[in-house]
Amino acid sequence: MHVVATAGHVDHGKSTLVRALTGSDPDRLAEERERGLSIELGYCWTDLPDVGDVAFVDVPGHQRFVSTALAGVGPVPVALFVVAADDPWMPQAAEHLAALDALGVGHGVLVVTRSDLADPAPALARAREELSRTTLRDVPALAVSGRTGAGLADLRAVLTEVLGRVPAPDPTADVRLWVDRRFTVHGTGTVVTGTLPAGTVRVGDTLSCDGVEVRVRGLESLGHPVDAVPGVARVALDLGGRAPEAITRGSVLVTPGAFEPVTVVDVGLTGGGSARLPERPVLHVGAALTTVRARPLADGFARLTLEHPLPLRIDDRAILRDPGSRAIWGVRVLDPAPPDLGRRGAARARAATLTAYDASTGAQLAARGLVRRSLLRRLGVRDEPLPEGAVEAGDWLVSPRSAAELRSRLRDAVERLATPLQPGVPEAALAHELGLPDVGLVTALVRPPLRVEAGRVLGDSPSSLPATLAPAVAALREDLAPAPFAAPAAGRLAELGLDPRAVAALHRSGHLLRVADGVVLLPGADEEAVQLLGTLPQPFTTSEARQALGTSRRVALPLLAHLDRTGRTLRLPDDRRQLRGR
Repeated sequence: MHVVATAGHVDHGKSTLVRALTGSDPDRLAEERERGLSIELGYCWTDLPDVGDVAFVDVPGHQRFVSTALAGVGPVPVALFVVAADDPWMPQAAEHLAALDALGVGHGVLVVTRSDLADPAPALARAREELSRTTLRDVPALAVSGRTGAGLADLRAVLTEVLGRVPAPDPTADVRLWVDRRFTVHGTGTVVTGTLPAGTVRVGDTLSCDGVEVRVRGLESLGHPVDAVPGVARVALDLGGRAPEAITRGSVLVTPGAFEPVTVVDVGLTGGGSARLPERPVLHVGAALTTVRARPLADGFARLTLEHPLPLRIDDRAILRDPGSRAIWGVRVLDPAPPDLGRRGAARARAATLTAYDASTGAQLAARGLVRRSLLRRLGVRDEPLPEGAVEAGDWLVSPRSAAELRSRLRDAVERLATPLQPGVPEAALAHELGLPDVGLVTALVRPPLRVEAGRVLGDSPSSLPATLAPAVAALREDLAPAPFAAPAAGRLAELGLDPRAVAALHRSGHLLRVADGVVLLPGADEEAVQLLGTLPQPFTTSEARQALGTSRRVALPLLAHLDRTGRTLRLPDDRRQLRGR
C-alpha cells in the first residue's frame, strides 16, 4: 500500500480531487458537507495499476485547523500539493509547503485544480517558483479539473510513476503508530486509526502507549478486516473495551521496549525565515503536538524540553511552529538523550559537537563514553560492529577512550586500596570507586598486569608481610620444615600471636594455607600432599593417607576434605579416596 496526503489552501479543491480519484467522499462529517470545507482528517482509497492500493489522507486547509492538517501530513511520505487556477498563491498553501519541506517530504505531485475555470499556467508558474526552494522542487506538475475530469487520467499515470520510486519501508522495523483518530464502535470497543510508516502490525500483537500495554484485538485496512498489515499503510486497530481513556489523537502506540520516551532532545533547525525562535513553540511530530521550551544553542541548533515524553529517535523529522507568527522550523532530531548543560559556554560547545553529529555506533559510543547497547538501539542508533578498543560487558559498552582512562584509574585504585593482608581489591569496591554501574565492567576492563582471582583484582607483584607478622610466619616455616604436615597446635599459634583473624588474612594473602579452623600449613603443602598420595595404591584409606603424610588425624581429615573441595581427590562411597584421573 501507498499513503498520500493532500496539502494546500482551503477551498482549493483538495477534497474534490480526492473524490474524483477514489469515488469516495473524504468529508465524513455533516458539518463538513454543509460548509464545504474539511474540518477533520478524511480518508479514501483507490487502486492504481502497477502500484496497487493507494490511501489518501485529506487534510483541512483552513488556518484554524492547521494542527489537524499537520497531524495528517506528519507520518505520510508522499504529498499531493494542490493550488487552484482561479486563486492567487495563498498563506495556507505557503504554511503547508513549509511544513512538508520541514518534514523532508520529497515525493509528490503538484496539481493545479479548476483548470476549467481559469488558465492554469500562471498558478502553475507561481507554485513552481515556491516549490523550487523546498524538498518538493523536482516533483512533476500538471493541471486537472475535478469537476470535468480533465487531466485525471494523466494524474493517475504520474502518481503511479511517483509512487513506484518511493523506497519500500522495512516490514521488520519496530512499530510506531501515531494515532490520529479515536472512536467507539458498539459491540467492539475502542478503535484507533493512524498511518503506519514501517514495521508490521498483527492481530494479537501487544503494543505500548505511555508504558501501558494494549492488545490488538482486531485489525482493518482500507475497510477490510486483515490479520496483518505492513507499513506504509492506513490502519484501524480494535483495542477492545478496556483501552485507556488517555489514548487519543497524538498518542503513539509502539513495540514494547523498543523506544525510549524522552523529554529533552538536541535538534538541528531549518527554515523559520527571519522569525526568531520563540521560547515556547509547539512541536508537531507524527500526529502529536506538544508545547516545548526551546533553548537556542547556536545558529541552526536548539535544545527542546518537552512537556510530555515522546518516543523519539535519531534522525526523526518534526515541525516547530510559532502559533503567533505562524513561522515554521524544520526539526531533525540529533540526540534524544543529550548530556546536561552546566558550565558557562556549554551551549556553544554543544552546538559545535552537533555540527558533525554522527548516528553510527562508533560515533555514539565515543560521544557517550559509557552507555547501554539497548539504549542506543531504542534511540535509533544503527547496530554495527564495535570500534577497536571498545569494551563490552553484558548490555554495557565503553568507548576506547573511556576504557583507556578507566584502566589507568583501575590500576591506581588497586595499588592504593590493596594491603599486604588484603591482596587485591574486591570488584564491587572497585566498581564503586570508579563510579561504574555494573561489576561486570570491572572484569571486562582488567588487563595484565592486573588479574582477577576469586572476585578480587590483584596486581602483578606479591605484597610483603607487615613487620608485626613476618617473625611469626618465619617461625612457622622453621617448625614445619622437617615435618610439613605437622600443623602447629592452637597453643603454638597463640604463642606466635597468630589469632584467627591474622591467620585468615595470611591465608588470603597466600602466606599460609588454612585447611580448617586451627589447622595451618605452609603454602604449597596441598600440592606436596597430592604428590605423596599419588605413590599409594588407589584408592586409599584415611589411615593410609595419614601414615603417608606423617601426620595426625587432626590434620589428615581436614587436609583430605580440602583436597576433595579443590577437586584433586575423589571420596568414594566406602569412605576411601583416589586421586582424580587415576
